[in-house]
Amino acid sequence: MRLIHTSLFLASALALSACNKGAEPDAVPADSITPPAATAPVADPAAPPEMAKPIATAQLQPTKDSTVAGTINFSLVDGQLRASGDISGLKPDSEHGFHIHEKGDCSAPDGSSAGGHFNPGSSEHGSISAAMHHGGDMPNIKADAQGNAHIDGPVASNVNVGVGDGFDIVGRGLIVHADPDDYKTQPTGNAGARLACAVITKVP
Repeated sequence: MRLIHTSLFLASALALSACNKGAEPDAVPADSITPPAATAPVADPAAPPEMAKPIATAQLQPTKDSTVAGTINFSLVDGQLRASGDISGLKPDSEHGFHIHEKGDCSAPDGSSAGGHFNPGSSEHGSISAAMHHGGDMPNIKADAQGNAHIDGPVASNVNVGVGDGFDIVGRGLIVHADPDDYKTQPTGNAGARLACAVITKVP
């Protein structure tokens, strides 16, 4: 009797061992496998910063007997309206007043149809860094030895683009003057004749 029980035990153990050796692990469903996370591209520190999208633009055209022309874009950078672009045809190593004017009208040969400085706040003329200045006051522009000027400067904080109120620069004029603005003489800054004129238009 003891021999029979021992034989049955050995037979059962061998059968279980054979089953374990032949069994395969359960397959993992393909849709349950999580792919490795994509690695974000590393920005090139040497690459120039991405330019802000223009929200308004102005194509400067020369007035009579002038060769000054260029393109100026207006963009919002960190919530501040800025003017940027390039102007050519200036005297080498010269400095010039640069303002937004009240009328988007460049029909007069001398640019006088653009009217005076854009001044929706009825302030005194002055540097944009001063407490009192026109909405159209901007920093002087400086030409290099070839008569070209690169523009990248602030616009008065109390004006806007496309709002449609009295402080909106869309539809106003943009003027390059013959002389630098002294930021003292009222109301023009004694910036002299007008070398180029443009109408500021909103970018669609």
